[in-house]
Amino acid sequence: MTNIYCSQGHQNPSGSKFCLQCGEKMLDIPNVNTGIQAGQTLGDRYVIVRLLGQGGFGKTYLAEDINRFREPCVLKEFSPQVQTPYVVQKAEELFQREATVLYQLQHPQIPRFRELLHINLQGKESLFLVQDHVAGETYNSLLNTRKKQGLKFTEIEVRQLLQQILPVLEYIHSVGVIHRDISPDNLMLRTADQLPVLIDFGGVKQVAATVASQYYQSATITSPTGGTLLGKIGFAPPEQMQTGVVSPHSDLYALAVTMLVLLTGKQPQELIDTQNLTWQWRREVNLSPVLGQILDKMLSPRPSDRYQTTHQVLQALNPQAVNYPPTQPTVYPPTQPPKPITPVIPTAETVAVSPPKTPISQPVVTPTPQTTSTWTTTNIFIVTVALFTSAGLLWWGFNNRPGDRLGSDPEITSSPTPSLTESPEPSDQYSPAERERKQKLSERRQRLGIESNFYVSLINQIFWEKNPSLEGRTLSDQPEDESLRSQWDKTAAQVLEKLSFLSEKSRRQMGTYTSAERDRWKVEVNRKNVGSRSLYDLGDAAFLHIFPEFKGQEFINQPIGQVWHAFVNDKLNAILANSAFQRIVFDPDATGKTVSGTLEPGGGKVFIAELAKEQTMEVKLEASSQVLLSIYSPSGNVTFLEDSTQRNVSKTLPENGFYEFVVISTASKPIDYQLTVTAENPPEPEPTETPTAEPTADPTADPTETPEPTPSATP
Repeated sequence: MTNIYCSQGHQNPSGSKFCLQCGEKMLDIPNVNTGIQAGQTLGDRYVIVRLLGQGGFGKTYLAEDINRFREPCVLKEFSPQVQTPYVVQKAEELFQREATVLYQLQHPQIPRFRELLHINLQGKESLFLVQDHVAGETYNSLLNTRKKQGLKFTEIEVRQLLQQILPVLEYIHSVGVIHRDISPDNLMLRTADQLPVLIDFGGVKQVAATVASQYYQSATITSPTGGTLLGKIGFAPPEQMQTGVVSPHSDLYALAVTMLVLLTGKQPQELIDTQNLTWQWRREVNLSPVLGQILDKMLSPRPSDRYQTTHQVLQALNPQAVNYPPTQPTVYPPTQPPKPITPVIPTAETVAVSPPKTPISQPVVTPTPQTTSTWTTTNIFIVTVALFTSAGLLWWGFNNRPGDRLGSDPEITSSPTPSLTESPEPSDQYSPAERERKQKLSERRQRLGIESNFYVSLINQIFWEKNPSLEGRTLSDQPEDESLRSQWDKTAAQVLEKLSFLSEKSRRQMGTYTSAERDRWKVEVNRKNVGSRSLYDLGDAAFLHIFPEFKGQEFINQPIGQVWHAFVNDKLNAILANSAFQRIVFDPDATGKTVSGTLEPGGGKVFIAELAKEQTMEVKLEASSQVLLSIYSPSGNVTFLEDSTQRNVSKTLPENGFYEFVVISTASKPIDYQLTVTAENPPEPEPTETPTAEPTADPTADPTETPEPTPSATP
């Protein structure tokens, strides 16, 4: 069954009329009905879900990446009207160059690209920029929602937003990148951690504009040699709109305009005096003198009068601070009715789970800005929420009636949220020994903090794996089923023992893990410059050590997948605590480093090393063949090794950034390893010598004599 998504990226079953999480009306979302169809797979990897939008250079689609646990992603199509091989080739060259710059941006608040996809569709050449999809709302959408309630952003919120986004700008400016298109549409509040994310870098739009304008002007395409007129009118500074020339203070100007729009609820043209072209925002909002002066300086008409760096702005905001304050999530006051809590029921249709091992590359996101679809009034929204919540309760109760349960712990609660209520007394038909056995199982489950409904579903699944002929059968309390009940209880005891290896917090969350949790993991692990693929490697190793029978199986939408999530959650915490993570730093004047340690059964560790493009990397692992090695590039586009027993690797590096080295153990006892990473710069080219004139031929030389060949290296 193909899932569908609302404009905020919430996953819903096919055929949903409204989003089960935010209440958005799904009927008004456009479907892909022409050209690329919903359900179509592009590049043998991306399954189209629906059309997100359409612009002058092509369409934007929401898709699922089948190589990454069907994670949502965005495909931005560049489809020039002129379809010639030359146009497509030059466009691809320009896009590739721009994407190469953006690939190297590594910041948790900068979504990164996945890849540039070149596809021939029915004889038409198309380029797609593939990006991770981020669930959240643009600040323009947040502002529009507030304006309907007579609200705007407060000074406290704007100051906090500046504190959170200015370090992001400082980072991109430090690597020579200017965003060029900052506005409320290109700042997104990410749902996973409530942090602002900088999206939709202007460089991609610049390439599209260059390809189009230069082709139609001269019937040729050349790379941009000067500034391209790019930016939103009113947000971009005058010199950017007039000449196309940009610098860090250009972004600061646009950021100041963005803050004024959030504070006043007015568009830039409503805040500028058209007679003398000066900002008149004080007529709309009262700010503290400090913040007002900062915004005025950022908006100075003369570029030389503005702050020249983001560091200067941060110092002005925090004159007493030595270092930047830590970035904390923004908690905004409610701007819309409370969203319904979707009941989490451990069934194949509602539990979001993941298969055991699929290559997962580092998250790379630059999502298309989405706007909230306010499909009706507040009152209708609340009524709809109430109807869906009631329907959910009825559906949940019907599907959890006693007669449908296979197991021997028939606990039923009236609440749709997980609870730990005491189970009723076992059936009078049971023998004293069976009653005692079941009571001990129930007590053990409660001590481990495992929710009862999920527990029954999980044991059912594993019991049916062992007894496929019994799948779906309800065990009665009669003597003829006593042997089967004993087997079920034995299975339950074994599973509870295996689950005891998990942390209490991760166990308690089983039955409630969703894709939103995986989004949060990606954000957290990226702070360590580690990709989700490395995190999943560690989770897979731990999970399959305890549940080896599920190796190679597809268990998406199965209760056992929630157990996998719990193991990954523990590994995330181990990476964040540095017990499963280490950064390799070369000593001064050294070209290599050796690290060593001991891996427990099912254990693993992630190492990262910051290396440079064109360096020659040598990796050597000394360990038993039961230790597997994976090596990933910073962007995730290159996998040198994956779960490999290979012990030596020599490669010329394709990009700058943090390379990841993952070692995991498949052994049944502790095992030692030693990992050595070296990286040497390419040799400098020898200086060219001025050619000398060829000597005059010797008239006495024998014309039949053959000169001695010059030795050459074997390629």
